[in-house]
Amino acid sequence: MIGRINIVTLFPDFFTSPFQTGLLGKCLNNGLLSVSLIDLRDFSEDKFRRCDDYPYGGGSGMVLKPEPLFRCLESLHDRGRTLLTSASGRPFTASLVHELSAEESVTIICGHYEGVDQRVSDRFVDDEISIGDYVLSGGEFAATVIVDAIARHIPGFMSNAESLKEESYEEDLLEYPHYTRPEEIEGMRVPEVLLSGNHALIQKWRLERSIEKTASIRPDLMERYRAQDRTEK
Repeated sequence: MIGRINIVTLFPDFFTSPFQTGLLGKCLNNGLLSVSLIDLRDFSEDKFRRCDDYPYGGGSGMVLKPEPLFRCLESLHDRGRTLLTSASGRPFTASLVHELSAEESVTIICGHYEGVDQRVSDRFVDDEISIGDYVLSGGEFAATVIVDAIARHIPGFMSNAESLKEESYEEDLLEYPHYTRPEEIEGMRVPEVLLSGNHALIQKWRLERSIEKTASIRPDLMERYRAQDRTEK
């Protein structure tokens, strides 16, 4: 049964109200669940505590850098199952809630900006989680949903546990992996195509990765994408 949740975030103050309010607030206050808020900026070595940088290959927006996240996640001894909130992740469903509520501990990384350097996912993340086919301004919103959904399955959270039993993108492709500085971290390199400056090759690589990820994670979207592709041809 879940006992501890770590939340890695740029904005720990975001959780003040939801974690002190309603049934979830009572759950945390009564010690039924322990939630640790970890400020990612504490692990930045930048004098301005910056944790983001421009994406390799060009494009708008910023990407969360790998070094602060590597340092942060490696410092956690009770990381447990590690999740990343992402608009291109696995759908957050009731069956997944049951899975997570059975874990002893869970760590949630709050995604931000255009995303997180892919090497963080490759090294640490067990599941990328999306709470719906839409984009939020920050992963803290999704993390709050995830924590609340999991906490509801803790004995004592609800006065009537029986009520639990009664409760009932663009172009249909998920987003490609993102990378930012440095080019290499702990032997893991940015794909050479993103350093080439050849925008046609970069676009082709990104489309191929999007198709691979969509086929692997969201076959329902892949079917819609293929149907659209056949219609246009």
